Amino acid sequence: MMIDPPIDKLIKKTECRYMLVCGVAKRARELLQQDGDMLAATKQKPISVAAKEIYDGKVVITKE
Repeated sequence: MMIDPPIDKLIKKTECRYMLVCGVAKRARELLQQDGDMLAATKQKPISVAAKEIYDGKVVITKE
């Protein structure tokens, strides 16, 4: 089973792995709060959707 998007390419989108993990987790929580029913209907996990959004450039991880 291949992971989509690839982890090595996701890490290049941030300064460090820790920022990536925190950013993906934060976005996944936002998705659950906003679109929990949509995620259940599509059977996609919020972590997968968040990672895909970051990879596609729809969400940018910044320092707070």
